[in-house]
Amino acid sequence: MEDLKFDLNDIVLIPSEGSDVNTRSECNINNEFNFFPYLPLMAAPMDTVVCEKNYMKYLDNGIIPCLPRGFESAHLTQSPHYFQSFGLADVENSLSQYKEDPRSKLYDPHAFYNYPNVLIDIANGHMSKLVGLVKDVKERWPQMILMVGNVANPETFANLGMAGADFVRCSIGTGAGCTTAANVAINYPIGSLISECREQKVKLGLKTGIVADGGMKNYSDIIKALALGADFVMIGSLFNKAMESSGFNYWKTKFGMIRIKNYSLAERMWRNDYSIYKKYRGMSTKAVQRKWGKTKLVTAEGITKYQKVEYSLSHWKENFNDYLKSAMSYCNAKKLGDFVGYAQYVFITESARRRFDK
Repeated sequence: MEDLKFDLNDIVLIPSEGSDVNTRSECNINNEFNFFPYLPLMAAPMDTVVCEKNYMKYLDNGIIPCLPRGFESAHLTQSPHYFQSFGLADVENSLSQYKEDPRSKLYDPHAFYNYPNVLIDIANGHMSKLVGLVKDVKERWPQMILMVGNVANPETFANLGMAGADFVRCSIGTGAGCTTAANVAINYPIGSLISECREQKVKLGLKTGIVADGGMKNYSDIIKALALGADFVMIGSLFNKAMESSGFNYWKTKFGMIRIKNYSLAERMWRNDYSIYKKYRGMSTKAVQRKWGKTKLVTAEGITKYQKVEYSLSHWKENFNDYLKSAMSYCNAKKLGDFVGYAQYVFITESARRRFDK
């Protein structure tokens, strides 16, 4: 069996032979993309993770939020460092309108080209027309920061990078709310995908950021993704478990789940040790399709579930900062750029991995 691909569970990082880092406080974990001077983390464009009401809470914690489709009318101005998501058809229609009459920019303030950072959010980023669309957008609005995806093929990452995409979301079917891999059999194990996209990036001299998207179950997964070459890690399920996420709040009782519409009340109950849960759902569920106004619903490739609130966003971030700095100190990396794509790793057996299941 040649050319086997690997997942994040299949590896562990190994420390450098010698480290010049004397204390983890010497490690700088901010990414080196100067237009996004934040942690190497993004909040996934899911309506149970981030919305126009809580996006600043992510930014305040050094995390770049990606607003889901459907919030275009908000056109937020508190910070330029968030991504606004649009569907492929939205971009195509808006671009066509602009080509026909450039003055349309004057009376269409919510068109995608009026946003500084845009995510073309599609399930299948392998469509050939996406490459041409990326070229068109970047030629007309070169200052726009453009993210596209998702993809699960290193060659597709290279094609989109050469077309001008600033970021590409990598991975299909690995997210906690996604059932594509389970039902459609489409997937590229994320460990290999990140590593091979990194190889393409280096070989072609691309500046395109690799965004590892989906299936991060713990801090360790995120750190491994960075070590393999991800410039950012996009997170949905883990952030949904934070009190500040945009998932609806529920109090779990012996009579079932009771929704708490008042956020302040839900937060107070959680801090007083009540069992508070969040609704979490994939963005291809039929409920989301209805929310987007679709009349013809397609077979869902996502799930809906409840997750217990486990932490505040600031507490989670504090732990992440310390764990990443600790990993970097073992690997002799004082800067994140010396860690991303350079940390050494080894493959392990299933029995070796089970030692970490604590």
